[in-house]
Amino acid sequence: MSEHEYYGGVEGGATKSKMVLIRSDGKIVAWSEGPCTNQWLIGQEECLKRVNDMTQEAKKSAGLDSDKPIRSLGLCMSGADQKEAQQQLIDGMKSKYPNASQDVSVSSDTTGAIATATALGGIVLISGTGSNCQLNNEDGSMYRCGGWGHLLGDEGSAYWIAQRAIKTIFDHEDNLCVCPFDCTFVWNTIKTYFKIQDRNQILGSFYTNFDKSFIAGMCKELARGASEEKDKLCLQLFCDAGDILARHIVGLEPKIDQSLLDGENGLNIVCVGSVWKSWDLLQQGFTNVLKTNCDRIQKFCLLDLTQSAALGAACLGAKDVQFTLPMDYSANATILHKAVL
Repeated sequence: MSEHEYYGGVEGGATKSKMVLIRSDGKIVAWSEGPCTNQWLIGQEECLKRVNDMTQEAKKSAGLDSDKPIRSLGLCMSGADQKEAQQQLIDGMKSKYPNASQDVSVSSDTTGAIATATALGGIVLISGTGSNCQLNNEDGSMYRCGGWGHLLGDEGSAYWIAQRAIKTIFDHEDNLCVCPFDCTFVWNTIKTYFKIQDRNQILGSFYTNFDKSFIAGMCKELARGASEEKDKLCLQLFCDAGDILARHIVGLEPKIDQSLLDGENGLNIVCVGSVWKSWDLLQQGFTNVLKTNCDRIQKFCLLDLTQSAALGAACLGAKDVQFTLPMDYSANATILHKAVL
């Protein structure tokens, strides 16, 4: 029998996914990567297959027997907020891929991010392809704000910013809601990114061949327009995104344990997702909302994960089988910004 046991963790995103394999002494023995694993976007069967593929790839990289299950597999997945959906993923992995892991646990991607940054509670605010916000208190209670997908939510996400840019152009051209800013840069960006010449040609990307990740990808070009070209419409789009992201924090404020507010840096907010790379563009809208709407939050600290949330997922999976994985949390995040309100 092997001296060590192995614990896996998967950060499952709407665009890409990542898995880590950790030995019981805390040593990372393998990483693997995969595409989208959001079951609402690709279906549960494909989600399970992709998780198993990453697991087997990591085992192979670590030199482990592919037929021998690892001790636990923690899945922290985009689109896995509901208990029923979580149990379906657990049951599916155990029945279809029994050689993957002895034990499988599932939680949301937000939970994995918090577990990567700290062993205590905190808030995670995701702004990537989609968006979500979750509070985990020290007593184990959890509360969510947002995370309802692109039809009902995703406010402040890359998809939201891109979709708002497109809608702004449509409304401006229709004279339905005239934009106070010059729309030239944004309209040219849309035409170049989608390879179109008029508005009718973009409809297929939303109604026939919808690809959320592809649409969200235009956000990067809008960020360039804001930071390099100083385009006023682009700047406003990101300021609005900062505003609505902060309102997720405001929504959760009444539920925050006082202990999370009393730390040296105040409330720790773990920031996950590519939109946070444009913090300088989000900052004004974000900070103004907290200053004018928060009663209990006196100071806050934004933490930027330097490691994949797969690490937190592995810790949660190990915890599910009553094992504590050694983890240096200080190496998993850096301070993006801190402020006193």
